[in-house]
Amino acid sequence: MPDAPQNVPNDPQPLRILIAEDETIIRLDLRDVLERSGHVVCAEARDGEEAVALAQAEQPELAILDVKMSGLDGIEAARRILDERPIPIVMLTAYGQDELVARAVEAGVFGYLVKPFRETDLLPAIQTARARHAELETLREEAESLSEALATRKVVERAKGLLMEREGLSENDAFVRLRRASQSSGRPLRVVAEALIATFDSA
Repeated sequence: MPDAPQNVPNDPQPLRILIAEDETIIRLDLRDVLERSGHVVCAEARDGEEAVALAQAEQPELAILDVKMSGLDGIEAARRILDERPIPIVMLTAYGQDELVARAVEAGVFGYLVKPFRETDLLPAIQTARARHAELETLREEAESLSEALATRKVVERAKGLLMEREGLSENDAFVRLRRASQSSGRPLRVVAEALIATFDSA
């Protein structure tokens, strides 16, 4: 599981959130925690097909999807939702579902919550998804396609990791440094990230 960014601002602005979870008790727990945190649960789905339909109808600002649902699974539902309108998505997974997590990354999902989750895990997962979604949107401005943006993100992730390890930066600060270098040099983020990786590898 990816670690959450260490320096993500705690944005008090309430979000309109879609929940897709086929287990009623978990869905109610999610709603309770989200509403007590000030967010608005604008729709609840019991399967992937319903989640896609509700995402189109309700236009949520963020979605929380269970990875394993009957019929259309959470990953394919996320892919269809993101095709319509890119939003941050948090994926609910169980232990030992690393292969599914890898599929979710390919679909453009960057927030995870492992079941059984603790209440204190939910809001950081939402913040992580929002931060990484914002990063991906930045990369998409330079890329010609989502697949290219996702490929670029893998390089940027590695460069961020090196900056965090070698210079003690938070994940957010590492991305800011890469973006500033890109803006000041006029080179794409991917080129800057690749150059940084090459520099560290040869050191």
